[in-house]
Amino acid sequence: MNATDHEGKELRAVTDSTDWQPPAGSVPPPAPSPYAAPTASPPPPTGTPGWTPPPKPGLIPLRPLTLGVILGAAFQVLRRNPKPTFGFSLLVSGGVFLLTLVVVGVVSFFAIFRTLNATGADAETLAAGSIAMIILSALVPMVLGLVAGALLQGVIALEVARATLGEKLKLGGLLRAARGRIGALIGWTLLVALIATVGLAVIVGAIALIIGFGGTAGLIAGVLLAVVLGLALLALSFWLSTKLCLVPTVLMLERLPLRAAISRSWSLTAGHFWRTLGIQLLVAFIIQTVAGIVTTPLSLLLGFGAALINPNGDQTGLIIGGIVLYVLTIVVSLVFGAIASVVQSATPALLYIDIRMRKEGLDLQLSRFVEARQAGDTSIPDPYLVQSGAVPPPPPGSASPWS
Repeated sequence: MNATDHEGKELRAVTDSTDWQPPAGSVPPPAPSPYAAPTASPPPPTGTPGWTPPPKPGLIPLRPLTLGVILGAAFQVLRRNPKPTFGFSLLVSGGVFLLTLVVVGVVSFFAIFRTLNATGADAETLAAGSIAMIILSALVPMVLGLVAGALLQGVIALEVARATLGEKLKLGGLLRAARGRIGALIGWTLLVALIATVGLAVIVGAIALIIGFGGTAGLIAGVLLAVVLGLALLALSFWLSTKLCLVPTVLMLERLPLRAAISRSWSLTAGHFWRTLGIQLLVAFIIQTVAGIVTTPLSLLLGFGAALINPNGDQTGLIIGGIVLYVLTIVVSLVFGAIASVVQSATPALLYIDIRMRKEGLDLQLSRFVEARQAGDTSIPDPYLVQSGAVPPPPPGSASPWS
């Protein structure tokens, strides 16, 4: 055997005993077999959040609201938590009605009895004093009604805000949350009523003086002035009530002083005036239409029902039938009044949340708060107290509000 054959044998031995691999990239990888079992797809890389729709933890979805959502949520407040909404509203309405009936009734009975028994020169003086007593007695329940309405509005605003976050508080919890803000809310309500009353009294007094001392020309001028001022006052009331409709909600949720709450409502409604006004008018129209449909038949029965129940004309039967129908009408009116109060109080709160979502990104703050609470993180502040136009960054380690 020569040297060449010996070297060839050694080369083959080395080649057979070594696992030789081709250079990387020189040979394409083999195609997968069509009969091979499918393999699981690799997980997505960490740190890349996927988008999901905004959650709806409670009353409304956490995104800017449409007209249908606002209308539906305003009525859904009644069904979602009826005891502190409808029950409290019915209790307030019924209490104010009974108080009015008792106070005005007792004072009126006493005043009429005193006037009928008056004799001589004091009769006219006693009659004038009796009329003044009746008017003053009517003011007391009117003021109490304003106070009760302000309290109801604050409770409903808190209910809407907490229901948006998926919370369902009882009446006691809502009243505790309103602690410290009821005085400001009552003060705002009484201030609005006082300004409206004084303004209307000044206008009516001026027109009465013009008509009383101006003769025929004064009568014509007074009537024309009444029409012009009436239209101007109506337009002014719509404008101011729309610009300031968010004041109660701001007082309760952001817990600002009264002057700051007025400024806040004024700035929030800028750019959303007509939408805010239109939605509130639409809600009022719906409520009045439904109430008219229900109460009109009862009013007709009140006029003709007693005669239909007792066609023989028995006076006792007529009186009993009239009383029953009158009480039924009052009960139905109170029920619909309670429903209307809740819905009309919930509408500004929903508009407030919607406007802040559109202007300040409140939907992101609400989503972050809900997710943090579900994860047990209590470091996220109340989203309604954050008044910055920019959404603050999430704390380290917290999940993205869109993941």
